[in-house]
Amino acid sequence: MTEEKWWQKAVVYQIYPRSFQDSNGDGIGDLKGIISRLDYVKKLGVDVIWLNPIYKTPNIDGGYDISDYQAINPDFGNMADFEALLSKAHQLGLKIMMDLVVNHSSSEHEWFKKSRQGRQDNPYRDYYIWHDPVDGHAPNNWGSFFSGSAWTFDKDSGQYYLHLFAKEQPDLNWENPNVRQSVFDMMNWWANKGIDGFRMDVISLISKPTGLPDGPQSAEAPFGNAADVVANGPRVHDYLQEMHQKVLGRYDWITVGETAGVTVEESKKYANLDGRELNMVFQFEHMGLDGNPNPALGKWYDQPVTLEALRHNLTKWQTALSGTAWNSLYWNNHDQPRVVSRFGNDSPAYRVYSAKMLATILHFMQGTPYIYQGEELGMTNVNFDHLSDYQDLESINAYHELVDDTQLVAPETMMSYLHARSRDNARTPMQWDNSAHAGFSTATPWLKVNHNYHDINVESALKDPNSIFYFYQRLIQLRHELPVITDGRFALVPENENDDAVFAYTRQNNTQTLLIIANFTDQTLTRHYPLPTQHKLLIQNYSDDQGETLRPFEAKVYAY
Repeated sequence: MTEEKWWQKAVVYQIYPRSFQDSNGDGIGDLKGIISRLDYVKKLGVDVIWLNPIYKTPNIDGGYDISDYQAINPDFGNMADFEALLSKAHQLGLKIMMDLVVNHSSSEHEWFKKSRQGRQDNPYRDYYIWHDPVDGHAPNNWGSFFSGSAWTFDKDSGQYYLHLFAKEQPDLNWENPNVRQSVFDMMNWWANKGIDGFRMDVISLISKPTGLPDGPQSAEAPFGNAADVVANGPRVHDYLQEMHQKVLGRYDWITVGETAGVTVEESKKYANLDGRELNMVFQFEHMGLDGNPNPALGKWYDQPVTLEALRHNLTKWQTALSGTAWNSLYWNNHDQPRVVSRFGNDSPAYRVYSAKMLATILHFMQGTPYIYQGEELGMTNVNFDHLSDYQDLESINAYHELVDDTQLVAPETMMSYLHARSRDNARTPMQWDNSAHAGFSTATPWLKVNHNYHDINVESALKDPNSIFYFYQRLIQLRHELPVITDGRFALVPENENDDAVFAYTRQNNTQTLLIIANFTDQTLTRHYPLPTQHKLLIQNYSDDQGETLRPFEAKVYAY
């Protein structure tokens, strides 16, 4: 490895502000609420807090439609509240990473409002991607990631504008140097506030392909797949290297890019240890393994992934980036269902065991781990009864498209798919205690609280020395203490690649070896892994060690 960076030993805690803590009784989380809970985050032991967008927004897409990059969403407070949050976090030794959303803005942003004010001699027209109709219709077959066309017609100007997401989220034109400079100026403005880095939303989509070609389109799909032609576009690395030159390289920051459609080879460019672009990227291959076999249904499905597929993918990224680029490690975020419901077992009998097992597998890999709020409690998916309970735009649009419009899915099947995959699974309010609304708010929350908050909450976790919380705390402590977790080589235990029930791998540097073993099933199994006489049990999720016997969802780590 090259010289070790501070963020390579760090652990990040992601906060979704709308759902973390309400301080003023309006049912919406806010910055003062976060401040009131910073001691809890510090107790967990993490190094960095990533805040989902806190900027001014019409809130069409959970704050990812920004109308003013340099103003705070009034639902969350004001700039003085943010400055107080930053100050308190820094006093506690916690860093703050902001969310950067610059593939698109809100249609309420002043840039877009000015962009619509005519086509001639308008410097802001070229801030967005406008295009004449082609043969009387949209310029190409691209579908929006949120259903429908990725193009909206503006009758006043006779042109279409591009929006890969909602129509209220027009894509910025990164070909325009003025757009890039405006973005870089804004980033430096936040740097002067004292922030510690950026997580960059869908940053792999900012460079659109020359000629805007059609995307591949399956027989049943109403639109082409834009992701296949937009991701990792022709100039994306040029843009990020310019960003590094004008912003990122000036600060000792943590930076991570959300890179939909990224490959191993592309990741080596984005996150190369030479430091010309970003520290690391979020890749989504392991998040896509349980998608629907029918491509017209995309991610909407309710069947689990096999261990073989999951292990193969995680192993590929561990080995391919080793020594060249840096991994991010995550099970959960604001866009993904809860991991204990998805890859574990959220029944009362096995929820705690499987949550600890999944944490073990991830946190001993090489990379920077990300913990999403409530993951350290083993929070589960929410089982809403009615479509009206959901707030997530993607989920609601998908239901209407697949059930009402195309009739590809039966209503009850689609509700099962939403229970398994909806983004609202991650966005239900944080469960602090067993009082009304889980201690999140004194008012009815913006999104229903998960019904199981009486049993799964912070207060009970902190009272239980064997809770998932303290298990995560120990994992973080070990990462800080043991160099092998940062610099050790990853290898599957010989013949483990064919095991359909157990995931076993080693991490090894010049001074230490770790053996990580995890039973992914609810069965009791027997496995033999050779250990030297001098070995130590480092961490485990059962109270004793039965050697070659692996109980349901058992996980343990040996050091020697």
